Amino acid sequence: MNSMNYVGLDIHKKSISCCVRQADGTIIQEGTIPATRDALDNWTKQLPQPWTAGMEATLFTGWIYDHLVSAGAMVKVAHPAMLQAIAAGKKKNDRVDARKIADLLRCDYFPECHMAPREIRDRRRVLRYRNLLVRQAVQMKNKVSGLLMEAGVPYNPEMPPSMPELLRLSRSTVEALTGMQRQLIRTLESDALLAARVERLASIPGVGRVVALTWALEMGDISRFASVKKAVSYCGLCGAEKSSGGKTERTPISKQRNKHLQTTLIEAAKLAPRWNGRSTRRGSEWPATRPDGRARNGKCNRDVEQRDLPGLAVWGLGKRRETSRGLHLWVSRLAGKSKLNLR
Repeated sequence: MNSMNYVGLDIHKKSISCCVRQADGTIIQEGTIPATRDALDNWTKQLPQPWTAGMEATLFTGWIYDHLVSAGAMVKVAHPAMLQAIAAGKKKNDRVDARKIADLLRCDYFPECHMAPREIRDRRRVLRYRNLLVRQAVQMKNKVSGLLMEAGVPYNPEMPPSMPELLRLSRSTVEALTGMQRQLIRTLESDALLAARVERLASIPGVGRVVALTWALEMGDISRFASVKKAVSYCGLCGAEKSSGGKTERTPISKQRNKHLQTTLIEAAKLAPRWNGRSTRRGSEWPATRPDGRARNGKCNRDVEQRDLPGLAVWGLGKRRETSRGLHLWVSRLAGKSKLNLR
């Protein structure tokens, strides 16, 4: 007889809706608690033992997951898109959502997603904050350019009285943001948890410190991907497939991806021709040889992130199929695989 109790949690900023079901589906507890650590501690003490919990991946999931796991609880996190597809219904509210999560957990239909370790998530947060600073600095530079064009500065040396002060403020802001993001990058580069892996990744031609840090923190444990295709899909470098009645349709690059990783890889693709002299070759000229140390079981190997990246050059060509193959080849080299079977 299954004595496990299944807990569904619907998490929000200020409250958590919860539902506790037995193995036969009977609801034995239901309600709402404040989204605080003290409230969680008091609530878990009242739960019938044993129990396992499930929740949807949201902005507030991380700290609740860490708090429950640190207390010894078994917690799973669901993929939002898959959860919505499985548990779609006409009626939707917090209580119903908590019930559905508990039901999916009980029936073993729970679409569990990967939850990176806390150490990786903490460092990933720093890297994403650095990316925010870079975007803000670029916005400020564009604003300065707009102010100068608005006043016709390239054609008229005379400035409006308000212009010099605005330019000084803008320049100080850009310098402050640039200094902050560089400091964050240096901090991550010197981190003992990342240093060895980043150094190995940075040895690949065309891979700099930002790409290496982004790959290491956003991908996490590379062995969680069963194949290079899955890694490519996670990076957002392939389109969705719609097949029906013998007809197959390929859509543009999918938006179901890790947007931080996709943005960094595409930006690196645009910059590759400027810094890599081999970037004028086509992808078909680069042999997909089998590097030493590739995992024999067909899975990605986190210990063998290869140092050879001949396919990076393809990124500057602009032709979709060639560029796509170059992107895929790069991902395979980063992941430690080189045997490609990509469309």
